[in-house]
Amino acid sequence: MTTLVLLLIVLAVVVVLGAGIALVVGRGRKDLPPPAELDRVTEELIEHPEHPEPHLGDEEPAAAVETLERPEAPQGRLVRLRARLARSQGTLGKGLLAVLSRSTLDDDAWEELEDTLLAADVGVTATDELVANLKTRVRVEGIDSPEAAKAALREELVRLIDPTYDRTLDATGADGKPGVVLVVGVNGTGKTTTVGRLARVLVAEEKSVVLGAADTFRAAAADQLQTWGERVGVPTVRGPEGGDPASVGFETVQRGIADGTDVVLVDTAGRLHTKAGLMDELGKVKRVIEKQAPVTEVLLVIDATTGQNGLTQARVFGEVVDVTGIVLTKLDGTAKGGIVIAVQRELGVPVKFVGLGEGADDLAPFEAEEFVDALLS
Repeated sequence: MTTLVLLLIVLAVVVVLGAGIALVVGRGRKDLPPPAELDRVTEELIEHPEHPEPHLGDEEPAAAVETLERPEAPQGRLVRLRARLARSQGTLGKGLLAVLSRSTLDDDAWEELEDTLLAADVGVTATDELVANLKTRVRVEGIDSPEAAKAALREELVRLIDPTYDRTLDATGADGKPGVVLVVGVNGTGKTTTVGRLARVLVAEEKSVVLGAADTFRAAAADQLQTWGERVGVPTVRGPEGGDPASVGFETVQRGIADGTDVVLVDTAGRLHTKAGLMDELGKVKRVIEKQAPVTEVLLVIDATTGQNGLTQARVFGEVVDVTGIVLTKLDGTAKGGIVIAVQRELGVPVKFVGLGEGADDLAPFEAEEFVDALLS
């Protein structure tokens, strides 16, 4: 056998082995298949070089595209949240009903009722009004049964929360432009999470959405918002860390107009609300956005567990951006339901959404009568 023939044989063996190794490596460096399977591949490569590259029998199919989540419809989640609210807020309702169910409502009983309402963050003015109205009704209507007392209490609480408020989200633009919802609030209230959950509410209503990560001072906030959007197929516009928030807001609305989007949701910075710089910056974001499209809604996110601090935040933000609606987060077992009444009176605008729990769809439209019924159940 000549030297040339030997070289050709060696070269052929190297090519065959190389093809087999490349095939295995291309499969993601998984464990080698059985020797018999490798022999089959090698023989096919040698005998039929004109055939397409053979496949190993245990190769996995291509991964399927990840399915987007389908958010729960707002009305469906309201039923679920109502039950949770009834469990968590029952203490306040039971405390009120325990006093009104007494055989004699003397001065001590009314004072105890006032203390219960104040402890629930209802506020002094609203508490005085509620107790005065109940005293009058007990005297004039001759209320002398727990059932009648509960009915009177329910009516007075509903009246204080005011069911006549328009609690719909104003997210409809004019002249073919998207509705623009600006979401404000201090860090730690659940603001960015609320924007993500609100996007899910809108997607469940078959609306197209684009998110704006205008809280450029926290890279984690932009990442978090983008993750929320990706889960339901909603794009997120973001800028460089530490960049101009107003620029991000402007670009988000610009993207919404170009894409024919229904709603633009803009998350804003939420550093300490006592800093004048932040308030000036927030005002700038709104002014710059409105060079392209009017802001149709400004939602203030408040942590329901913060009590009077939440009211202070409401007052300060309300002076800067004309808040049109309130989102109360963390309205769970540690919260005091009276904050709903107090914050509405502070700003003169309605609570539009409430958040309970940690689930992706734990945000629901607020309804006065449903809230009171859960409170007193």
